[in-house]
Amino acid sequence: MDIALALAAALLFALGTVLQQKAGLDEPDATEGSSSGLLLRMARKPVWLAGIAADALGFVGQAVALTIGRLAVVQPLLATSMVFALPLGHRLTAQRVTRSDIGAAVLVTASLIAFLTIANPTGGRDDAPIGQWLVLGAIIAGLCVPLTLASLKARPAVKATLLGIVTGILFGLSAALTKSVGDEVADHLFRVFLDWHLYALIVIGYISMTFNQLALTTGVLAPALAASMALDPITSVVIGTTLMEESLHESPAGIAATVGALAATVIGMAILARTSQGQAAPKPGSGGPVADVRRAEAKAERAERAGSEPAPTS
Repeated sequence: MDIALALAAALLFALGTVLQQKAGLDEPDATEGSSSGLLLRMARKPVWLAGIAADALGFVGQAVALTIGRLAVVQPLLATSMVFALPLGHRLTAQRVTRSDIGAAVLVTASLIAFLTIANPTGGRDDAPIGQWLVLGAIIAGLCVPLTLASLKARPAVKATLLGIVTGILFGLSAALTKSVGDEVADHLFRVFLDWHLYALIVIGYISMTFNQLALTTGVLAPALAASMALDPITSVVIGTTLMEESLHESPAGIAATVGALAATVIGMAILARTSQGQAAPKPGSGGPVADVRRAEAKAERAERAGSEPAPTS
């Protein structure tokens, strides 16, 4: 049941991701300005709201799957949202899909099946002491802050990758908090409003959504999605096996095979991230946001040249 719910959530997340990217590409002016108010500006776009609705339904499926299943199982399965996103992106945003994209998607799917078959996660706990949560939060902040700063002056593909990595890490943390909140709801429905996990989830969820939108509005779907989908299961497996004390296959050979299967998943995502065709096609007659920037640069260059030319003499 948890596997079926995780796959359904992955499909909904893929739809939400592509719709949110479509909103950013259709009206790039909405993405300008302070990143702190980005979500409020995007909320004026019906397509973006439809993407958020799909994400919300996906989150419900994910939360239920995490409540009845294990973090190290559910989150890796959500990486299949990349496989779903390729045809959806091709249909809704004219995303070009190559044979290498298709091959990489097959590799991701096959390696995830191998991971679930070999890893056989067992055990685990519903929560951890708050001190351990604080240590985890400090480690994640130490990773995400430098990556965010590095993305500020990076070219679009690199920026999308760096922001995607931050998004994936925060998604993994959100999943761990979601599991704790879901378990609390299952035990005591109304007591969850007195639980700090709920409010931490709201804050981390908002931040992760903002980073996700920033990554998508670079206009480069493949590296943004690949990075976030790769780091999400990796972060979740690390949190699941450390903070939540879930155990994977116990034999050395089983552990090696598990790591190999997860590595194959990451390789498949890296292939997608490297593809030179990982950009959404421009709108007819406009060239898209990248072309808008190039036109603005060309205009500025012409103005600069005109200003440097001597005035005609009469």
